[in-house]
Amino acid sequence: MRDYSDRATPSWRRSCFDMFFLRQVFTAAAAAAFFSPVLAGESAERQFEALARLPAAEFAAMQGQAVEFDIDLAAGSGLSVEVAGERATVRYRMAFNQVAEGWSWRPQADPAVDDYYRYKFLPLQSVAVERGSYEHEDKIGVPQQMKVNWRYDYFLAFENLYDFYPRRVDDDAGFTADLPAGVAGHLGMRARARLSEPVISESTTFWKATHGQPTDFTLKKRYLVGVLEEVSFVDRESGSVLCTIRPGRDGCAAR
Repeated sequence: MRDYSDRATPSWRRSCFDMFFLRQVFTAAAAAAFFSPVLAGESAERQFEALARLPAAEFAAMQGQAVEFDIDLAAGSGLSVEVAGERATVRYRMAFNQVAEGWSWRPQADPAVDDYYRYKFLPLQSVAVERGSYEHEDKIGVPQQMKVNWRYDYFLAFENLYDFYPRRVDDDAGFTADLPAGVAGHLGMRARARLSEPVISESTTFWKATHGQPTDFTLKKRYLVGVLEEVSFVDRESGSVLCTIRPGRDGCAAR
């Protein structure tokens, strides 16, 4: 029997090992590169889909990864701006931004000291998709073309809202800023967080088409789950950050 223990590894084995090693490095590097600060401003849709495609090991490694999102200020009526002279008082209300999903529900919570819904949310993006149509007879003798529409709503879900301000019964509770009046017409908000278990979550609700409402509608709520680190008010025209709110403060100001 030949003893190869003191000889170099055959070249074909080295090549296979090198290819395997490079593939693993490339996969991890690609995942890390996507979530690097340079690309942190990518859409919620793209970030969610990238996370969902990761193999299990890379997905697990995403816990603790910093992510950044633009908040969708057109979703809901949370934002209000009051201009007085050269200053604008900006308020983003959070009192009703509760994640009403089973994994967020705490039925045994004492409402005097805690919320029934553990996680809060910031809306990030909505994507509507038309998926064609089909013929169906919902009303006897009246065939119809039923449309098929889907909508994907993306949210940042987090449970540490009260790191920013004390829990209180106040419909106006939320994030505030004292800003120059000139930015009121092109104001944006941005959130930075670190991903945490379960990293992403999704729920689906379906409404069947009827004669009166001839559209099959599927709503997918997609959550990127993390620990909120800061909320910034930004000037959408220049891209500059006006002021930033971090834990321990519910407001900020810019001169």
